[in-house]
Amino acid sequence: MKTKLCDLNPAAAEKLPEFTGDKSGIGVHYMDAFLKPMNVKLADGTPVRCKRRGLKVVLSAGPKKGEGLMRRLAVSRDPVVMLQAALQEAAQAAGIELTVEDGAVFIDL
Repeated sequence: MKTKLCDLNPAAAEKLPEFTGDKSGIGVHYMDAFLKPMNVKLADGTPVRCKRRGLKVVLSAGPKKGEGLMRRLAVSRDPVVMLQAALQEAAQAAGIELTVEDGAVFIDL
């Protein structure tokens, strides 16, 4: 069952490297702003956590946990594309379906 996790943070786009002094090469300020609203408790009580640890994105929903890696050379130099690929990698490793559509993030456990 697909559940709405959160709305996309409109302020995250303002944190892209071209608008800030971010010299990380992967857009850490953008990543943090994008991932923060994803830390919620679902209606059934399942805690969902998503955070950045260096180049890793760690996604957990209840007992399921997965990691994705920000791959600048293999995926793209664009932080938006890189983050989406890392989130999908983390979701797949955790056995979770994660989609971003219509300005919101949806999760299917």
